Amino acid sequence: MTFIISEIGVNWDGDLNLLQEMMQESKKAGCNVVKFQSFNEKMIMNHPKKSHLMKCTINKSNIEQIHQIAKKSNIEWFSTPMYPEAIDFLEPYVQRYKIREFDGRRIINNLDSEIFSKIMKTDKEVIISSNVSPINCKFYEDEKIKWLYCVPKYPCKLEDVNFNNLKKFDGYSNHSTELMVPLTAVALGAEIIEIHITSDKSKEFADNNVSFDYKQLNNLVKHIKTIDKIRPSK
Repeated sequence: MTFIISEIGVNWDGDLNLLQEMMQESKKAGCNVVKFQSFNEKMIMNHPKKSHLMKCTINKSNIEQIHQIAKKSNIEWFSTPMYPEAIDFLEPYVQRYKIREFDGRRIINNLDSEIFSKIMKTDKEVIISSNVSPINCKFYEDEKIKWLYCVPKYPCKLEDVNFNNLKKFDGYSNHSTELMVPLTAVALGAEIIEIHITSDKSKEFADNNVSFDYKQLNNLVKHIKTIDKIRPSK
């Protein structure tokens, strides 16, 4: 069955009530896990939405609240650490980690990555996004690593996605608002699908331009589960 990651990311706006709603809607739709991001102020110093984004990062101050809301919502959560120190406070809480496309390219090119090295020492699963084939990476066959094909355009269109690349990956990280894109990835064998979600597409949440609302999420997951029933086993 397809493993479905609901990327809440920074679309919860620092509102814990909204966060719980998004977790519960993800669970109700049939997603396996929800995901967030962990970055620091220095990384977004010049971002026009800096004040908004800083309310939405997972950090030492809010991590226990996040964890308790996830337990109440009966859904697993994890995060993308974007600086090495984030792994220290995430480690007691998460079962897996995500590495963003920017850092994924460094790993594939066999460049040093303190984040990746630190995560690998935890011996937990790590999911890595990349637009570049990981086949020649020395970690390609590591059983703890899952590779997601990702097109780093926000948003990307159907014609931007080279579905032939999926053969080299375990799954697909979506940045398209066209339902046909993640559904095609599943039909072609993607075992993991990562999708951004939002509570309200009319709001100015930072990732709304690549996100599905609750109705679209439910529709998408329903079709994914239908495809799971009929696609050939590997």
